[in-house]
Amino acid sequence: MALNGLLDIELSVPDPDALASFWERRGLRRTDDGVLGTADRDVQLRVAEGTHRHLSELHLSCDAEQDLADIAARIGAMGVESTIQGTTLHCVDPVFKHRVVIDVGTPHPLSPAQQRAYNGPGEQVRANDRADAVVESEPRPPRRLGHVVLGTPQLGEATAFFFDGLGFKVSDQILNGVATFGRIESDHHNLLLQPAATSYLNHYAFEVDDIDAVGAAGTAVVAERAESHVVGLGRHNLGSNIFWYLTDPAGTYFEFFSDMDQIVDDEAWEREHLKRDWEGSDGPAGFSVWGPKEPPPEFFNPRDLDVIGAAREALGWD
Repeated sequence: MALNGLLDIELSVPDPDALASFWERRGLRRTDDGVLGTADRDVQLRVAEGTHRHLSELHLSCDAEQDLADIAARIGAMGVESTIQGTTLHCVDPVFKHRVVIDVGTPHPLSPAQQRAYNGPGEQVRANDRADAVVESEPRPPRRLGHVVLGTPQLGEATAFFFDGLGFKVSDQILNGVATFGRIESDHHNLLLQPAATSYLNHYAFEVDDIDAVGAAGTAVVAERAESHVVGLGRHNLGSNIFWYLTDPAGTYFEFFSDMDQIVDDEAWEREHLKRDWEGSDGPAGFSVWGPKEPPPEFFNPRDLDVIGAAREALGWD
């Protein structure tokens, strides 16, 4: 009985139409003004006008009405006010200042990805035919919104709100808790909190079918805007997912990813991974298994952080 899904997010940016049009070209479906979705989920990304680029709403789901009452009590003890109307809870994140909306329900299920025929050593699965990725006329569209990554100098307060208050589960921590991966679905992470000079959205991520889909989608973005490349391709250690990071027209980083770790037994994951001390061992460490070993410096310190900080200060958010 708890949070169970990342439903959608709203991004506020100075030019919302440019951002919405960009994601239409990536294959998202525009169902309304500023509302974009996938084949399985009508609403995944909402775009609004704002003074600066930022996450303006985080929309989650939970199992039952009692979960809303429990969340309201926990965040209330932290001094965060909330309202419950019917089967929906509303509050404002105390650190990032975005709206948090929690509805009783579950994310709409995804249709399975089309099975691809792969040839391997001693295995002729695809014979007398080219690979699907070779003959596809355009990149396959994103399947769903998977996670967000938030940076802040108020890491302790943010971590308490998301994990102790809302109820995210810890999947991994690095640097002795300096950064925390959290989940509310079976994905290794739907959230990462990490340190930063100001509170901001580091990136949001869309899942695609496989490594070919990551490569094709990222290549199409770079062909349109060469400067959009940030870091990738590669495979992360924590989460194990294939990644490629790029920038959208508003300057926000986003990620195409596939093949993320799935945690379906909390106790087994905690026993085998979370509580194990990887320091000095052969366990997961570092940015990637293969691909770029370190991201560029601006990955953790975007060039417009000062602009975001000034905008937040003007709004009284810092």
